[in-house]
Parts: sequence; C-alpha cells; structure tokens
Amino acid sequence: MSILQGIKSSYTLFGLYGVLLVVKARLLRRPIQVVVSKPGAHPLYLRLRTTDISLFWDILVNDEYDWKPNLMPRVIVDAGANIGLTSVSFANKYPEAKIFAVEPESSNYEILTKNTAAYPNIVPVHAALWKDNEDLNLVNPGGGHWGFQARELAQTDYREKCKHVVGMTVDKLMSDYRVSYIDILKVDIEGAEKEVFEDSSRWIDRVGVIMIELHDRLKVGCSRSVYSAVRDFECEWRKGETTVLARSAYVEGKGREEYPMRTSYDAAAHPVRPKLPLRIREAG
Repeated sequence: MSILQGIKSSYTLFGLYGVLLVVKARLLRRPIQVVVSKPGAHPLYLRLRTTDISLFWDILVNDEYDWKPNLMPRVIVDAGANIGLTSVSFANKYPEAKIFAVEPESSNYEILTKNTAAYPNIVPVHAALWKDNEDLNLVNPGGGHWGFQARELAQTDYREKCKHVVGMTVDKLMSDYRVSYIDILKVDIEGAEKEVFEDSSRWIDRVGVIMIELHDRLKVGCSRSVYSAVRDFECEWRKGETTVLARSAYVEGKGREEYPMRTSYDAAAHPVRPKLPLRIREAG
C-alpha cells in the first residue's frame, strides 16, 4: 500500500484525527497504539503502522468470514487469532457460542486479551496450533505482525530471531477445555496447517466447518495436507483468500437434530460491520 493509499484508507476509517495519528506514527517510525470505537460497541485496540489496519479492513469492514450456517455454532476455534478481530466478529454474530482464540505471538496476544475482555464467551489461548504438544520457536520472516511462523526447535536457523511458544494439537485443545465437537475451525497459521492436518485422524471427525487460508507460497504441501484430511467434507467455496470446507449438515440443514437451525440467527440484532469513520484516540 502506498503512502497516499494509506492516508486515504485511514481517513475513511478514522477521519481527519486518524490521519494525523498515522502521520505521527510515520514520523516517529514506530507503531502507536490507539483505541477505536463506535456508539454502543465495545472499543478495539489497534496499532497504527502495523498490519492491524489491514486486518481490520479485511475482517470487520469487508467481513471476510461472513457466512450464515444452517446450524448455529456452539464451539468455534479461531487458530491464528492475531489481535482477536475475527473472534470479536464471531462473538457478535454467535453470542451463544464459546470461542477459543488461539494466538502464539506475545505482542499480538496482549492486544487480543484487551480486545476480547468484554466478551465472556471468548477464551484467549496463548499457544500455536501444531501437530504435536511440544515447545516451538516462533519466527517472523518479515511479514509483519500477521506473519509469524511456528517451527520445531531443531529446524530453526540459529541466525534467526526467535520467540518460544507452546505448541498444541487440536485434540489437546479439545481435551483441555472439554470440547466434544468444533462447529467452526478457522485457521490462519502461516503454513503450519501442513503439519496440523497431516495427522488429523484423532479430531477431524469432530469438526463441522473449516475456514482456512492456505499458504503453499510459504510452505509446499499445505493444500495437499488439508485436502487429504477433509475428504468427507462435501461442500467447498472461497471468499477472498479464505477457503471454506463444510459438512453438508451446515449448508443444507440436515443431520445433528439437537442443533437449532439458522432461523434463530438475526443479523440485524448482532451487527458487526462498523459505520465509518470510527472514533479514535491514542491509548493511555
């Protein structure tokens, strides 16, 4: 994004004062943490001069994860939750669902806990989704705050700047939080989906919908690993960079009769898309 495009998008999102704060962040050459809000909604924390702004556009303005399943979700896992914007979007759409926001990177996780604090149905989890339950290194190859990649300790180049994080399998997450079934598994984990789905036999039958961004450009074999695991998922479509893989019950309203149907969902009662521009101020 060019400087002019950045100024235009900042003005659209935050008005004139937002542009002034963006200019200040550029002059200081460091991120500035701000609080944005609209009347009647919980405030959100963002970092100007980071990928937070692009995420805000994709998730809350363009509503990248917008979809109305025929079965109301009870459990959602947001793997690669970053600063929690997708979890917040899900919490507004499905206020009765329990949402597990899994994020490995510590600075993202700190903002995530602030953004989700007002939502009792969101559970922050500081971990990286992985194929085994083991300690990992977290590396940023230059993709900004949304580009951190999990690697095994033995596979990390000693010259790379790393952070340590706990790796957790999907079935370990389900066991720790007593989850019997995941209705929506959202996955944006920068290539680690290859390892996660290579050994999914212990949990894949207990997932209804997968919303995933595939990263074959970062790691060869991501798509192959995922598609080998989801052969029983009858439905597939794309929205933006997200591929949705769903069991037919969630699309056609068949199966699992104990779940309420989508008729109980009222989009007008749980608005997510913000009216622009938003109020903005520097975080104290």
